[in-house]
Amino acid sequence: MGTVDSGEGHRIFVDELTRFAQEAADQRLLAIAQRTGVPLRVAVSGRPGVGRRTVTRALDRAGLSVTTGTPAAELHVHVVAEVVKPEDTGAGATLAVLNKADLTTFASRAEPVAAARVRCEQFSELLGAPVLPMSGLLAAAALEGLDPVCWAALRALAADPDGLDCLDRGFDGFLAARLTVPVAARWRLLAVLDLFGIALAVAALRRGAGPAGVRAVLRRVSGVEAVLERLVVAGARPRYRRVLDAVADLEALAVSDARVAAFLARDATVVARMAAALDAARADELELGPVTPLQRAAHWQRRQRAATNELHRACAADIARGSLRLWARRTG
Repeated sequence: MGTVDSGEGHRIFVDELTRFAQEAADQRLLAIAQRTGVPLRVAVSGRPGVGRRTVTRALDRAGLSVTTGTPAAELHVHVVAEVVKPEDTGAGATLAVLNKADLTTFASRAEPVAAARVRCEQFSELLGAPVLPMSGLLAAAALEGLDPVCWAALRALAADPDGLDCLDRGFDGFLAARLTVPVAARWRLLAVLDLFGIALAVAALRRGAGPAGVRAVLRRVSGVEAVLERLVVAGARPRYRRVLDAVADLEALAVSDARVAAFLARDATVVARMAAALDAARADELELGPVTPLQRAAHWQRRQRAATNELHRACAADIARGSLRLWARRTG
């Protein structure tokens, strides 16, 4: 996956609206479709020294629309490292990332990112937001790829009997080891991968992996996939709000344009709105109700009457309407 705009319902709605706008050759409709479908903006914040720029680079390479301005963003990732400080606690982030997770317990041979998950639970309580471990360095290396100097140095380390063991001796031991790899190339590897990333790459090469295989290992261990998946879920609410905004614009046009009114009433549009609403309901951990359409419609009609905020009320209305449309299609 490569974007936080992978919500199925939102994508279906945008696709339906785009096709309709193209068929109608109406620039007003195309503009609404484009506004609704533009990638969600993700802000990345963090104290100096926590690796905010590296995390930003990695998320950008993963296909996210990253912005530096938090007010303009629809999702907010806050980066921490090692400890949570008072200035971190007021970030109000959608998600926090424990960066430099690869530096944890390296000497013990445990998987550092996995070990960091324990600290994430503690940090989550302090920050009031979910926290996931991530190595920005490994993610950036996996997503951007490595230059020829790095590949040559890694292959030389893989071929050297001491190429992996010397990493256990720390930075100084690695730089002082009697290797065929020039010291300048070792510094380059440390800057790009750090000791843990070098160890992962060398071990993968010794198992017979090629460049693609090494990058796959780095991506898996970096933790970036879990971060992207969490942002997809968190993005369901702003995506659904965009659908609601688009519907409001379309309803205004439908007053004087029968084609738009027909589009809003068609089965595909109603079901697409339901799918986007279900994505938002899942993100808020609402009970989805029965699977069968008529029973689900009744469930969400009750939820609509009991909803405590406008977004959940809109979700309930769209899910109930879409479920009734599916029921009518099956029975009609």
